[in-house]
Amino acid sequence: MEREIINLIEKEGPLTGSEIKQAIGGDDFVLWKTCKLSEHLLISRTGIRYLRLDRKVEGLARLSPSILREFLTYSVVGSAEDANSLHRKVQEVISRIEEVSRCKRELACRIVNDVGRRMEKEGLREEDACFILAGDVVYSMAHDVRRPERSTGTLVRGSDLDLVVVVGDDVPADVIKKLDGYIYQEKYRALKIPNVNEEIDYIVKRLDRVREQLQFDTFKYKVACKILQEGLFLYGSANTFRAIKIMLSESGIARSLEELEKQAAAFRARAEEYLLAARPDGEVEEDLHLFYPAEESEEFE
Repeated sequence: MEREIINLIEKEGPLTGSEIKQAIGGDDFVLWKTCKLSEHLLISRTGIRYLRLDRKVEGLARLSPSILREFLTYSVVGSAEDANSLHRKVQEVISRIEEVSRCKRELACRIVNDVGRRMEKEGLREEDACFILAGDVVYSMAHDVRRPERSTGTLVRGSDLDLVVVVGDDVPADVIKKLDGYIYQEKYRALKIPNVNEEIDYIVKRLDRVREQLQFDTFKYKVACKILQEGLFLYGSANTFRAIKIMLSESGIARSLEELEKQAAAFRARAEEYLLAARPDGEVEEDLHLFYPAEESEEFE
């Protein structure tokens, strides 16, 4: 396989992992391992790595993108003898990722602004709710690789949009129900309209629920806090957004998440070392969860 990849790159120039897979096929893990161990190939990854929580790993902390997603989407493989071509391809990939991320952020902004305007007619003031964006998009690491949406299996355009809406404790339950309904309508439209075809995961919760989650003593609470910590303000109450960030800091959770990210980086290094050393004959099969993506879906269920 190594010779096949080298021949392909000599012909086509540097390629992403997914472009190599599309051209020659083969098992994802074997492709990655072959490229990583080759003395004739260089792998240059783009973007950043950030914390992801996963029940399957010791300590719960791993990095995103996963090893597989990083190889397929965010890495470029080139000849060890042609660093200039590799650099040019890397810049192309970076530009594409930034463009995808920008488009997804703009879509999120349009959606929440539309929902906000509709909710004003229902008596929900702008300062009563805070719309927060989380996930790949906030790190400018969104991708548009087709994948099945979790609940329906419908193919969507890559990274989803994670929305957290925090409302005041005094907002009436019927108003919250209408807010949830309006967001669900936007979720349905985004999924079904062909030229949009995006997945939106969202949750609407009271500020009191956020305070409860600050206990940070269960996996679900840790995921919720991690999502709020990484979140970006989109619309509504900037005061509520600042208050949440202050609570995360003063409670020590922000610091705990930073420590988890350091643990995740060390875990990633060990995982890659282990996977590269393992034989390709099935020895590593039960540990391939180290290679594949993990979802933090519990907050949106």
